[in-house]
Amino acid sequence: MTNPLPLHGRTALVTGVSRRRGIGYAIAARLAELGADLFVHHHRSHDADQPWGPDDLDGVRTGLRKALRPGAAFGDLGLDLAEPDAPERLVAAARELTGSLHVLVCNHARSGGDGSLLDMSAEKLDGHWSVNTRSTLLLTSHFAKAFAGLEEAPGARPGDRQEFSGPLDEHATGRVFWTTSGQIHGPMVGEVAYAASKAALAGLTATAAAELLPHGIVLNTVNPGPVNTGYLDPESTDRSPELIEQVLAATPFGRFGHPSDPARLVGWLASDEGRWVIGQVITTDGGFSLGVGR
Repeated sequence: MTNPLPLHGRTALVTGVSRRRGIGYAIAARLAELGADLFVHHHRSHDADQPWGPDDLDGVRTGLRKALRPGAAFGDLGLDLAEPDAPERLVAAARELTGSLHVLVCNHARSGGDGSLLDMSAEKLDGHWSVNTRSTLLLTSHFAKAFAGLEEAPGARPGDRQEFSGPLDEHATGRVFWTTSGQIHGPMVGEVAYAASKAALAGLTATAAAELLPHGIVLNTVNPGPVNTGYLDPESTDRSPELIEQVLAATPFGRFGHPSDPARLVGWLASDEGRWVIGQVITTDGGFSLGVGR
């Protein structure tokens, strides 16, 4: 990037920022380094129920404040995004930080409580859907209305397309990022509820992008591939050691992804450098999905 602070004057909301080893933390830190004002969401109790455990939120806050450029603002809020009104409350709180919002990163996800197709239940499916899919769609809707200054969303019948009032100012577009998983490249055995909820986002990417673009908002979805946020460490994994060794052997560079890997992509896409990329599901996995290491 030619501009060292391409996000100066822009406010970013990043969800799922509860752990310093997480992708959300890495993305938030990267956006802060690029000059953004930063508001983050966390839900520490979710991690407390996982093998990797929770992090110290004061440490999370301290680390992100250190990443901020001089004069940039910071805020945070803890919410369970399974609650129906949580997305609206979160967007409203983030908007209060500076009075406006320009970037939304829906990084949050529910882990655990999953299973195979043969032991699936309505409770498991609804649990993942409410957090991974429903809240992402509602967050995006509330963000878009705030960004475009819409009191009410325009109605549409199936097939209706929003007309452009004129050429967009390409330097003033908002940015929305969804995160999906590798279900588009292969099976995720034993993670049916999670894969279904994330596949919905990948499948909706083009539709959402087409609806948002006339309002000056660019949306893309990122698949970060296997990134070790602690869930692949021997002492804190919910997977078998044999499986982890097999997956690691299939990685072309001999390592799992680092959280900074997808964070760099999101940072680039959030800047003017990435403004021409719209409505794509982008995989950033170091070639893992190509299967060349298998």
